[in-house]
Amino acid sequence: MSNLAKIEFSALDVIGKNYMSWILDVEMHLESMGFSKTINEENETSSQDKAKAIIFLRRHIDEGLKCKYLTVKNPNALWKNLKERYDHQKEVILPVTRNEWNALRFQDFKKVSDYNSAMFRIVSQLRFCE
Repeated sequence: MSNLAKIEFSALDVIGKNYMSWILDVEMHLESMGFSKTINEENETSSQDKAKAIIFLRRHIDEGLKCKYLTVKNPNALWKNLKERYDHQKEVILPVTRNEWNALRFQDFKKVSDYNSAMFRIVSQLRFCE
């Protein structure tokens, strides 16, 4: 139980600006904890595993979201609600990211590492939006 109390990554912001990284972090952490099946549509997980997963999810969302989804006790239902609320960001981010990719120029950066960081960030966003 002590490992559930720690916050391993930043909580999902109420406006969802970190949704893309948050969803990947949550999926990986739930998999490592053995609770990844709790967010699947048809799962046969125990009520104890569902409770641990919902505690984990609630610890990693903003206080405003906690209040909005206070009555949701199923991790799959909470997962679906958050996905419905924020998943549209892929359609919003894709055109912006494509524009950043087209405008990316090596000469605009002082260091190669800065250029690489920008390039990898854009590429990861493009892959996420596929």
